[in-house]
Amino acid sequence: MNPGFHRLVLVATLVALCVVALGAYVRLSHAGLGCPDWPGCYGRLTWPKAHQVDAANEAFPHRPVEVHKAWKEMIHRYLAGFLVLLVLLINYRAWKIARPGEGHRTMSGLLLGLILFQAALGMWTVTLQLLPAVVLAHLLGGMATFALLVWLSGRTGLPGRYEPSRALRGVRTWIVLGLLVLVAQITAGGWTSANYAALACLDFPGCGPDFWPREGFWEGFTLLREIGVNYEGGVLDLAARQEIHMTHRLGGVLTFLVLGALSVRMLQNPIMRRSGMLLLFLVLLQVTLGILNVELVLPLPNAVAHNAVAALLLAQMTWLLHRSTPYTA
Repeated sequence: MNPGFHRLVLVATLVALCVVALGAYVRLSHAGLGCPDWPGCYGRLTWPKAHQVDAANEAFPHRPVEVHKAWKEMIHRYLAGFLVLLVLLINYRAWKIARPGEGHRTMSGLLLGLILFQAALGMWTVTLQLLPAVVLAHLLGGMATFALLVWLSGRTGLPGRYEPSRALRGVRTWIVLGLLVLVAQITAGGWTSANYAALACLDFPGCGPDFWPREGFWEGFTLLREIGVNYEGGVLDLAARQEIHMTHRLGGVLTFLVLGALSVRMLQNPIMRRSGMLLLFLVLLQVTLGILNVELVLPLPNAVAHNAVAALLLAQMTWLLHRSTPYTA
């Protein structure tokens, strides 16, 4: 395969990871509505400068300018826009140089469709005022875009460089199971963040004197909610948020057990040992960051790192699935 095309995909993969991490930073610093309109900010292509604040406040009286939030939101949009351009270029190159049967054109087209829908979700995140279901879909769309680029980076590698591993085929069932569990846990984490439930339980490992909250489950996991409500800061009561929070913790335990078991099995085979060590390191790091989120009351750098490591875990599991999947090129 063309080395230049492979490098282009790798650059897009790195940018996608940065978009995911920056999106988490925007969300966790409560800047998701830093710009009340889309795709601009207070009617401009950039955030309002000091001499433009009064005019912006007059044009959008329902949302006074907070410059420290507006610039975060716009930088995220700029970087996401750059990623769209990279995916367009990937599609152009795929149709120009890819050979029939390689699947690069299909994968590139899927990426383009996903990232355009992701842009629409970004718009709806603002226009629907952080509706939790839309915020969750936007987060999952970013993760899916990143995972597809990781897969494509493997498929576009130089011949013989990223060939499927026979050793990994022996644990492919565990890899598929681990990936499914991880995606479910990322979804639970996204729902926790979208409903501002990360600080609903400040005890560890339980949540208050009853260890597990006794009510609020169905309320906490209702996807369809009223449109037109400003969901910034969350609208659920404490019991519902505690159910969301503790469900995410329970999912963390399950994810640790499944991915930990896969790591241990891989460590027993010299061929897979390096990948197993990386997976185990990421799992342990993610568990540590999750506990520190509670113990340190959600410090912003730690919370952003928790999101970024989730993306790296997804990349590692996607890569393992790719390496364990036979294909013809």
